Amino acid sequence: MSAGDSNSGPLAGLRIVDVTSVISGPGAMGILADQGADVIKIEPPTGDIMRHRGDDPDFTPGFVACNRGKRSIVLDLKKPEAAPILWRLIEQADVFAQNFRPGVIERLGFDAEAALQRNPRLVYLSISGVGKSGPYADKRVYDPVVQALSGMADIQADPETARPKMIRTLVADKTTAIYAAQAVTAALLARGRTGKGQHVEISMLDTMVSYIWPEAMAPFTKIGREDHAAKSTAHDMIFPTADGYITLGAVSDKEWKALCLAVDRPELIDDPRFLTAGLRNKNRQERMETIEAALGDHGTADILTALEAGDVPCAPVLTRWEMLSDPQVLANDLVHEIDQPGLGPVRQARGAAHFNATPVAPIPTAPALGEHTDMVLEELGFDADEIAAFRAGGIAGKS
Repeated sequence: MSAGDSNSGPLAGLRIVDVTSVISGPGAMGILADQGADVIKIEPPTGDIMRHRGDDPDFTPGFVACNRGKRSIVLDLKKPEAAPILWRLIEQADVFAQNFRPGVIERLGFDAEAALQRNPRLVYLSISGVGKSGPYADKRVYDPVVQALSGMADIQADPETARPKMIRTLVADKTTAIYAAQAVTAALLARGRTGKGQHVEISMLDTMVSYIWPEAMAPFTKIGREDHAAKSTAHDMIFPTADGYITLGAVSDKEWKALCLAVDRPELIDDPRFLTAGLRNKNRQERMETIEAALGDHGTADILTALEAGDVPCAPVLTRWEMLSDPQVLANDLVHEIDQPGLGPVRQARGAAHFNATPVAPIPTAPALGEHTDMVLEELGFDADEIAAFRAGGIAGKS
């Protein structure tokens, strides 16, 4: 299925104009495209930067994952002649999304105030790195900058050296995409009640501070009772066995008892350091070291069997390649193969949500640069001569 072919899913009938690039914005609008929205991706003549971060011209796995199901048009927004095209798109859109650095969209003339004047029902989404004002607002921001500023790198610090570490995936970008997609649907729900659109603003920094708060900021939540000595990191929950690695968790007393029996350490059940969930949390490092030592005598398959028999949450630690053939992943029908023009056969993970009454379409492909320029311009009411003039002037078309 090619981009733009879907007319199913809970968001079918919604039109989104997407001028975002890289990961956070495209990922957010990609979630909505997966759920049936008609997402028109506006790219500069050079294309989204993510198209070119690989060996294949114009397509990379990251670009495909964030932009499948969208329609691509090329529009040079630096040229004033492009303004009527974008305004016509905005006037007919339900959602407009941008993640330029603060001040750029205003200089281009498509700020939220102007857009909402033309289309009062519009949900206008602005994604930024750290916010639109403040001492860092003009910084160029990528995921590692936000991991550093938010405390996320501190959470990952090495227990021995206290050296901060980054999570080795674009957690700030992708989490912001999820938060932004949810915020857009919330604004659309509000519009359904009031008939009015609004400006939704979200930053990667705000997202990640909110994201880490429930447990990572617990030592700093009680005002006047902050625990500055609290370690910034806890055990990574990976335990070596005699022939591999597993993860496990035992929170309740029942789970703790079953864990102690599974690792042949029944005396730990009545150990005064671990008698209650509170004590086990207080003496977390000692508890983890004790369990890790006990697990080292057991093979992965045997200890997982014993833990599962006691209803202790546990799993083998899979490589990414092993994950693809894991029986639960297969049972969930999670990973699909599609033929992506420009790349060939590729794997894609389907959208995470199932919709009983409004099922989504099969996973579509990502668009080539400017693949839908003429189609979209025709839908907007431009005639063949006008489209030819746009192309001749380098205003619209393929690069």
